[in-house]
Amino acid sequence: MITRMTDIREDLDMTQCDMANHLGIKQGVYSRWEKGKEIIPLRRLNQFANITNNTLDYICGLTFEKKKGKLLEEIDPKEVGSRLRKFRKERKITQKELADYLNTTQSTISAYEKGRALILTAFAIQLAKKYDLSIDWLCGRSDEVRVK
Repeated sequence: MITRMTDIREDLDMTQCDMANHLGIKQGVYSRWEKGKEIIPLRRLNQFANITNNTLDYICGLTFEKKKGKLLEEIDPKEVGSRLRKFRKERKITQKELADYLNTTQSTISAYEKGRALILTAFAIQLAKKYDLSIDWLCGRSDEVRVK
C-alpha cells in the first residue's frame, strides 16, 4: 500500500477528483489506489510524484525525508531492467532467488531485466524494504541506490 498519497494530495488542497484529472484517470480508480484497494502502477506513481514534486521513496513511506523529486517524464523499462540486473548482480542474487522471494517466476524477472515489462509497484516496494533500495534509483529518478 502506498502510504502517503492522501496526505500529499490534501497538502496540495486537491480533491481526489482534481488529482484523478491531473493523472488522466477516473476518480474511482484514484480512490482505490489511495485507499489501498489496488496498487498504483509504477508509471502512474511516477506521474503522481511529478505532479506533487515528491520522491517515490517518500510517497511509498520508505523515508521520512520530504524532498523534491527529480522529474522523470516517463519511466524507461529498459533502464529499470538494467538497474534491477545491476542490483541483483551486486548482491549476488540469482534470478531464481529473486523470483522466489517475490513469489513470481524466473521468466518474469528476466522480462523485467530485459526491459520487456516494467516491474510491478508491489515488487519494487518489496525489494526496497528488504534491501534498503531506493525506488527512485530503480526507476532512474535518482543516482542514490539506497534510501536516504
